[in-house]
Amino acid sequence: MISLVWESKKSLNKHDIRYTLSVFSKVKGSRQAFYVDTGLPKLRVGFLLMPSFTMTAFSGFVDMLRLAADEGDRSRPIGCSWSVLGMPEDAVVSSCGVKIEPWERMHSPDRFDYIAVVGGLLHGGQKIPWGTSEFLHDAANAGIPLIGLCTGSFVLANLGFLSGYTTCVSWFHRNEFASEFPRLKVISNRLYVVDRDRLTCAGGTSVVHLAARLVSRHLGAAVAEKSLRIMIEDHPLPGNTPQPEQVITHAAQDPVVKRAMLVIEENLGGSENLGKLADITKVSTRQLQRRFVADIGITAEEYRSRLRVTRAKWLVQHTRMPLTEVGVECGFADGAHLSRSFRRYFGMSPSEIRKETKTHRIS
Repeated sequence: MISLVWESKKSLNKHDIRYTLSVFSKVKGSRQAFYVDTGLPKLRVGFLLMPSFTMTAFSGFVDMLRLAADEGDRSRPIGCSWSVLGMPEDAVVSSCGVKIEPWERMHSPDRFDYIAVVGGLLHGGQKIPWGTSEFLHDAANAGIPLIGLCTGSFVLANLGFLSGYTTCVSWFHRNEFASEFPRLKVISNRLYVVDRDRLTCAGGTSVVHLAARLVSRHLGAAVAEKSLRIMIEDHPLPGNTPQPEQVITHAAQDPVVKRAMLVIEENLGGSENLGKLADITKVSTRQLQRRFVADIGITAEEYRSRLRVTRAKWLVQHTRMPLTEVGVECGFADGAHLSRSFRRYFGMSPSEIRKETKTHRIS
């Protein structure tokens, strides 16, 4: 005998009406329940993009939701949904120049399970769009968790939403955060932190793994792993996974050097030469080199080399990515170039470091 029962999953309001069709059947004396959700997506995220926002932080998080939302990569917003909030007539320009126009105005934050703030470049201070503070306060008062992606944590801290919470930022911005918000607890030794209803991450690819954690929580681990595989990510990384090692001994102070370092970091796998970097920062090649040495003690090429090799080492130690893919991901010409760089910096080959890492884990 099979009976069909409509039951309400939660109290109804105009923003969230969800029903579950429960089908009960008797199989060998046991009662089994099968649920078909006919309502809203299980994971709903609203995005606030700050001026000069970092594209990787936004696109990495959204793509994780997109792939988790449907079968394969069909991209229908069934299991997950997302929306870009703001003033629809005012396009937001990213740090790389791509413009995104908000889909809808900021209102009714209880339509979402999370509100994510995607931070922008810090040079000259972040400009917070009109209405952002009020909307975030409404969200916080409604109990909606707030997410700081990349330098979005600076926005949340500036508006007073991180008092009493632990904040995760990139090692690249740790000193700036600590200097600007000396009373807040900040760490940069892990990918992301989930502290009650505040979620912050280092940016870069860490946003993918933070998104994977939310997908796993709301839709299940299998859905998260499927999405990561499509994104060529080996497996979900927990928040306490270490960030790549810091490559300089003290933070840069020169705004031109800071800008150049960020461009290098965002295009690590590319082949941009020093001349193009100088064009972006609007100084001559010679001036750029001199400013790097004066500010952080090494040239721009040496900074890029250190960043590439430390990023490659992190991938070797914390993923199962083939070494050839590690080389391509980090901008090395070929496997021989990767091996030479590893021996120069670490005195070991990539395969030796991976083997040593596995041995330590077993022991």
